[in-house]
Amino acid sequence: MRARVLFVHGLWIHARAWDPWLDLFRTAGFVTEAPGWPGDSETANQTRQQPQRVAGYGVREVADHFTRIAQLGEPPVVIGHSFGGLIAQKLLASGVARAAVAIDPAPIRGVRALPFSQVWSALPVLRRKANRDRAVMLSRRQFRYGFGNAVSREESDQLYDRWAIPGPGRPIFDLTAAKNDPASPVAVNLSDRARGPLLIIGGGRDHTIPEVVARQAAELYHPGGNTEYRKFDDRGHSLVFDSGWRDVAEPVLDWVLTKTA
Repeated sequence: MRARVLFVHGLWIHARAWDPWLDLFRTAGFVTEAPGWPGDSETANQTRQQPQRVAGYGVREVADHFTRIAQLGEPPVVIGHSFGGLIAQKLLASGVARAAVAIDPAPIRGVRALPFSQVWSALPVLRRKANRDRAVMLSRRQFRYGFGNAVSREESDQLYDRWAIPGPGRPIFDLTAAKNDPASPVAVNLSDRARGPLLIIGGGRDHTIPEVVARQAAELYHPGGNTEYRKFDDRGHSLVFDSGWRDVAEPVLDWVLTKTA
């Protein structure tokens, strides 16, 4: 039996969207799990029916949640998407993960790029200060812009119906406050000498986390010998759960196999 792999989803997408990845990695011999965030229900539909359960959790609480899960067995490889990619980096830096893959990760403290599309994607939360302590559900149109812009409208709508869930607003506010807060929950130890390997992936058509944001995160690590970066030119923010998921998952699997051999 190979290593343990822990998958972490991001805002607005249910953990079951990882199911094809779990099957792929299990076939390769890994022990896999994809827990939800605090307050998530077992299915996307159940989570949509109880949005108040996910409200109020910030990056620190989500990271603590997954840290406890990671510590239940041998240190896992953590694969995260969006805010899950930020969580993956935090778990790796803290030593509870043996390796990590951060796919279109929410920006760690120190990333300076702030493209317009990223701001626009965050507006459903930031337009009301009260959303900090609320759950926010994207509309179909907002999901199309932030997640499904690189696939057809029909596929985007299907993905929305299947996987979209309300998410806590607090993580977005954590990001906006990071610049002036040295103790920000989105801060990560940027030395890569003493921790396991990290792969960061950027999507060239991503609106929510534009590729330059993911690339700058990779460039922040020093001395840089244990951090790798890869770009998927034509992929948007739905790259891990849309019809092209395998084009991303198989290279990630190959990387994990190499790092855990």
